[in-house]
Amino acid sequence: MVKPQLTIQLSDTQRIPQVGLGVWQASDTDARTAVRTALEEGYRHVDTASIYGNEKGVGEGLRDAGTAREQVFLTTKIWNDAHGFDAATAALEESLERLNVEYVDLLLVHWPTPSQDNYVNTWRALINAQRNGKARSVGVSNFNQDHLQRLIDETGVAPVLNQIELHPFMQQAALRSAHESMGIATQSWSPLGQGSALTNPAILEVAQKHGRTAAQVIIRWHLELGLIAIPKSVTPERIRENFNVFDFALDASDLSAIAALDSGKRLGPDPSTFG
Repeated sequence: MVKPQLTIQLSDTQRIPQVGLGVWQASDTDARTAVRTALEEGYRHVDTASIYGNEKGVGEGLRDAGTAREQVFLTTKIWNDAHGFDAATAALEESLERLNVEYVDLLLVHWPTPSQDNYVNTWRALINAQRNGKARSVGVSNFNQDHLQRLIDETGVAPVLNQIELHPFMQQAALRSAHESMGIATQSWSPLGQGSALTNPAILEVAQKHGRTAAQVIIRWHLELGLIAIPKSVTPERIRENFNVFDFALDASDLSAIAALDSGKRLGPDPSTFG
């Protein structure tokens, strides 16, 4: 039986599960095993990208698990070397071939790469892919507010979602507020701070209070804030642990303790200059 999990309705009415499996830095072999494990555990959301080099493994894991395609929310992304309408369109076809699927549920522009100044044309390719049924929903990743506004101003189409670095040490309150005003969902990459938040004393105190692990507390924090989290793991025990977050809640004091950890320090690149 599939475990109950929260979903968020995107602006195009499609629903996305709030907890998914991330496979960044996983090999094809590890991604295949992790995806199968996650789907057997009850996950229904998998996030990959062309640059991860594991789309083939993700597709194999989907088939190994035997879960009906329409029950799995699958995301991939267009990398920086495929910006522009034609290049992005071709890149999607290559991703679909590697994944061995006819469509993805969510297609993202991975980075705005402002130095290329071509992300609007890339976005037009994603809009076209949605019209052609190759992507159920389209969004972006690592876009700042000005990048988002430009997409809307020049195409009239807002991304349904922006996937950004977001964890207890980088809480992105201003960008989350901008997303809300634009009708854009917020998805968190590196939701555990690439592991750096798992030993924080404040989080460990909350974990002890609830009889949970630090990872479970942090993932639950994302859920409480209305975010979508994609913790990465290839370890079966941690994949199961990260999904066991739907039967407890954080209280106001817990949320306040975690809010106090925000330092605004990035672990990843700055979208204003990267690419």
